[in-house]
Amino acid sequence: MDPSDRIRSKILSRADLLARRDEARRQGKTVVQCHGCFDIVHPGHVRHLQHAAREGDLLLVTITADAVMNKGLGRPLFPQELRAENLAALDCVDWVYINPDPTAEKLLDEVRPDIYLKGREYESNDDPRFAAERRAVERHGGRVVFSSGDVVFSSTALVSALEHRADPFHSRLKQLIHAHDLTPARLDTLIDSFRGRRVCVLGEVITDTYVMCDRPEVAGESPVMALRPVEQVSFDGGAAILARHMAAMGARPLLLTVLPRSTQAEALRQRLRREGVEVRWLDTEPGGGGGGGAMLEKQRFLVGEQKVMKLDLVRPIALDAGRQAELLDMAVDAAGQCEAFILEDFGCGLFTQKLVREMCGAVRKRVGFLAGDVSGRRSSLLHMRGLDLICPTESEMRDALRDFDSSLNAVVWKLLEATRSKQAIVTLGPDGLIAFDRLRETPGDGEGAASAAPAATTGWTSKVRGEHIPALVPHAVDPLGCGDALLSAAVLTMLAGGSLADAAFLGAVSAASEASRLGNEVISARDLRAGVESVAGGKLGVATARLGARAVV
Repeated sequence: MDPSDRIRSKILSRADLLARRDEARRQGKTVVQCHGCFDIVHPGHVRHLQHAAREGDLLLVTITADAVMNKGLGRPLFPQELRAENLAALDCVDWVYINPDPTAEKLLDEVRPDIYLKGREYESNDDPRFAAERRAVERHGGRVVFSSGDVVFSSTALVSALEHRADPFHSRLKQLIHAHDLTPARLDTLIDSFRGRRVCVLGEVITDTYVMCDRPEVAGESPVMALRPVEQVSFDGGAAILARHMAAMGARPLLLTVLPRSTQAEALRQRLRREGVEVRWLDTEPGGGGGGGAMLEKQRFLVGEQKVMKLDLVRPIALDAGRQAELLDMAVDAAGQCEAFILEDFGCGLFTQKLVREMCGAVRKRVGFLAGDVSGRRSSLLHMRGLDLICPTESEMRDALRDFDSSLNAVVWKLLEATRSKQAIVTLGPDGLIAFDRLRETPGDGEGAASAAPAATTGWTSKVRGEHIPALVPHAVDPLGCGDALLSAAVLTMLAGGSLADAAFLGAVSAASEASRLGNEVISARDLRAGVESVAGGKLGVATARLGARAVV
C-alpha cells in the first residue's frame, strides 16, 4: 500500500471506528485511547503515544475538531485534517478520529476503551471535564492510566514562544484586533469622522532644531567632544505640532498659545494657517516679562542618526496675574466654540499650578471633552482636574507622584484619583502603551451596577483595568514627538465615537509612524490608514531615517 494511502486509511469515520472497536473486542484485543488537540506533535507527544501503544494491542488517538477547540485566538495552528494526518503517520498509532464534541465524554461512552491514557499532569487535575471523561471510562469497566511524564512539553507554550519570537504582531495584536474589532474597514470609518472636528489646543510652541554634524573629534585644549555643524533643520514642536497633526488628520484645530513679536513667530502663524490651523495668541512684548522676542527652541546635535547632545534655549515664560487672567478668558471663549480642549504643559513656565487648576475648572464647564498632557518633570500633571483623558509617560507619572515602587496599576489609580480623571493612556517607550479605564463596578455591587464615587483607598489596583498595546515599530528612529502624535489621534478617535481601545490603538499607530521618521513630522490621515493596514497584515513597521519635506528651514 502506498504510504499516503496507509496514513489516510487510519483516519476513520465514527461508524468505521465503532465497527473496528467491536471487532477488536470480539478478538479479545486491548484498545488504548488517547485524546487531545495535538496541534504540534512534539517529542512529548511522541513519548506519550509510544507509552500508550505499549499498554495494549491497538492505539486510538482522537483529536478535538477545529470548531470546538478552545485554546485561544489563532488556534489551532494546523487544521484538523493535517493534525489527523500527522498522528496517523506515526507507526505506533492504529486509528485516528476527529471528535466533533468539545470533550471526549460522549465518545468514550461509545468507544468504551479498555485503557484511557492521559498525561501525568492530569493525575491531580480537578477539571470537571476530565472528571466526566474518567467516569465515562470507568463505568464501562475501563481504566484511566497516566503516562510517565518524564519529559513535559506544551503545544500552547511552544506556539506562544514561536509567535513571540517570529513576530510580535502575530499574537498580541491579533488578539487585540479580534477582541476590539480593530479592522481596517471599521477604523477607516472612524478616521473619516475626524473631518471637521473642532479642537482647541493650549500650550507652548517650541522650535525643535536638528543640527547635523560631522564625526566628532576630541578637542586639543582639553578632553571634550568637538562637533562641526554641516546642516540645520527646524521643526514645529510643542502645541504647534499637535495642532498640525490634527489638521492633517482632517480636523479644524484652534491653537491657543503665547508668542513674541518677531518675524519667526509671524512665519509660524502664516505656516499654520496655510495648513488649516487657526491661531490665537497672547502677545508678549519684546524684552518684557513675557519671555522676550525669541521663540522657545531646543537644539539637538546629531552625528549620523545618533543624538549626542541637547541644548535647551528656553527662557522660562513668566506671565503676571493680568496676563494669566487674559489667557484664561481666551481659553474659556475658545472652549465654547470647540468639541474638545487639550491642555499641554511642556514645563516652560506658561502654566502655574493655580492657573492650571482654574483653567481646567473653567474650561470643563464649556466643552464636552477635556484632555491633558505634559512633558518633563517641571510640568503641572497633578494640578490638572476633571480630564476625560490624560496621557503621561510612566516616568512622568511616577516622578509627579513620587512613587517608584508600586505597581503600574496602583500608580495609575493614584493619578486618576489625584486629578479626578476618567481614563489614561500611559506610554512605556519601547514596551508600547497601556490604556487604563476605571472599572464600572466596586466590590459588593451587583453585576452591571455603576460604581459609586471613587474611594480614597490608595493603591487598590483592581479599580482600574488596562489594555496593553505593544510598540508597533521594532526600532524607533526618533522618539521625539511620539506622544503628541499619539494624543492627536486618540482625542480625535474618541470625539468620533471610538472606544478607549480604538483611541489607544490609533494613537499607537500614529506614534509608530512618527517614531519611524527623523524629526518632528506631521502625521496625516493617510499615514494612519497605511499604519492600520500594515498592522492588520501582520507586518512590522519599517523604520527609515529621513528628514521630512515639511521641515521648516
